[in-house]
Amino acid sequence: MRHLAVILTVMLATLSVSAQDISRQKERKKQIEEEINLIDKQLATNRDKRQESLNTLILTRRKLNARKELISQLDDDIRGYDMSIESTDRLIHRLNARLDTLMEYHAGLIRGAYKTRDTQVWLIYILSSKDISQGLRRWSYLKNISASVREQALQIEDTRAQLQTENLRLSELKARSVSTRQEREKEREILSEEERKMNNMVIQLSKEEKTMKKQLEQMQKEVERLNKEIERILAETVRQQQSDKGQSVDYALSAKFGENKGKLPWPVKGGIVIQKFGQTYHPVFKQLKMPYNNGINISAAAGSNASAVFDGVVKQILVMPGYDQCVLVQHGEYFTFYCKLRQVFVKRGDTVSTGDRIGQISLNDDGNAELHFQLWKGTEKQNPENWLR
Repeated sequence: MRHLAVILTVMLATLSVSAQDISRQKERKKQIEEEINLIDKQLATNRDKRQESLNTLILTRRKLNARKELISQLDDDIRGYDMSIESTDRLIHRLNARLDTLMEYHAGLIRGAYKTRDTQVWLIYILSSKDISQGLRRWSYLKNISASVREQALQIEDTRAQLQTENLRLSELKARSVSTRQEREKEREILSEEERKMNNMVIQLSKEEKTMKKQLEQMQKEVERLNKEIERILAETVRQQQSDKGQSVDYALSAKFGENKGKLPWPVKGGIVIQKFGQTYHPVFKQLKMPYNNGINISAAAGSNASAVFDGVVKQILVMPGYDQCVLVQHGEYFTFYCKLRQVFVKRGDTVSTGDRIGQISLNDDGNAELHFQLWKGTEKQNPENWLR
């Protein structure tokens, strides 16, 4: 009995850890599905204009990667169900063996109780003892035999209840495993069809090499102008702070900002990163480098607003070719830039709080909002994705 209790305790602890893993997997699966839905909504915008769009290719590729991760999550779920089914099968086998043992022992107790049902038989059994010690033991046995029968019956009842519970659990696990396998096959079919469409898109876009190279050159000029202006503003601000011996820097705010690395809210709700930080390559012409990105570009639904990621002060508002209006917000030693705004809701010197609207985001050629977002510590550029939750 003690051995079985230990086994049950270990198995329940294992199942508890497994349940936590499944909970985390479900949460991640939910996040992936939400991302796919967001991308689908953006791809549905002005679909006729998207036949040969570079952003469409980027969003589609992002969706493919998300769907591949979703399939991987489903594979993990299936492995988890298989392991749970195997462990539950083992537990049921042990419980059945335990039940057989209990039933056999209980039958022996019943036979013993039947033989000693007459009081005279009790007396003869006790009086025939070799000595007083044996007589006392027999008396104790006869006295407690009915209690043992009741206790054994309760153990049998409890074991049967456990068996029923585990058999139900096994049936549920098998049903979930079958359902998950069906879902995985469906996702694989969708992935295959989406990969075919994406490959056709790449072929079409490849025919526009001259146009795309020209667009890339124009983009390079716009990026360089923006980067130079931002670097100039930051260098001037830092020099001013140093000349004031740091008196203009809110170090308490800086500390709070730094403590929130990886926890900052996204500057736009429901956004998808379509251009990452740093050096990347053209999604079609792999040998071509894209302009170095000092921030990230986020695609969102038309009409979306940019919001402050933390408390701060609006330091400057400027207009840049290709980036429309840009707003610089200072957070002590840190700075955030919100570019590609068609309308600005703040003015220089305004104090903003986390979540306050900065401006409405401009639309790209596909009809979606596209925000360019940068984050700096002094004159050191940071990867925004490392700071956003």
